[in-house]
Amino acid sequence: MVSASSERYVASTVAQSVKILVVGAFGVGKTTLIGTVSEIAPLRTEETMTTASVGVDSLAGLDDKGTTTVAMDFGRITLSAEVVLYLFGTPGQRRFWDLWEGLAEGAVGALVLIDTRRLEDSFEVFDQLETRTGIPFAVAVNEFPDAPRYETEQLREALDLLPETPIVHCDARNKESSAQALIRLVEHALNNTKALT
Repeated sequence: MVSASSERYVASTVAQSVKILVVGAFGVGKTTLIGTVSEIAPLRTEETMTTASVGVDSLAGLDDKGTTTVAMDFGRITLSAEVVLYLFGTPGQRRFWDLWEGLAEGAVGALVLIDTRRLEDSFEVFDQLETRTGIPFAVAVNEFPDAPRYETEQLREALDLLPETPIVHCDARNKESSAQALIRLVEHALNNTKALT
């Protein structure tokens, strides 16, 4: 049996650590995804939303949302005996986007979560990611129960994505589904790195 304290540390067999960003618009499920897959208690910088956000943060379609990330989320997932991912979740609101550059430093890729109920909210996220970070990314459609479903090519066209950009579907509340989205991103980032060498 593994003691609780030993679970805090990375196994001695780990030879490679990989930094991943989890980005997306306000309320798409970034904090949920990191909390779902993290093998350690995630670090969260969530604060209760106040009346100061009225008229600034749209809660349309987000009836149960009462908190928001103001700095970052952090979690860890061991992919294999040799590889561990460090997950850094970014805030979704534009007023916090200055944090992205520091969080992106050293990241090999970004998983962009989107919500098809509010697809237009993702446009600025892609602009921010491309202009501020320049790192490869994959898109994960967080499948909310009441969200419309689209074919992959419809999403690729609507979001103006390159043909090689991976698009996967996931449920941020499901560990296996979320882990598969992260694995697809890592594969894409590794292939992108090999193409540059």
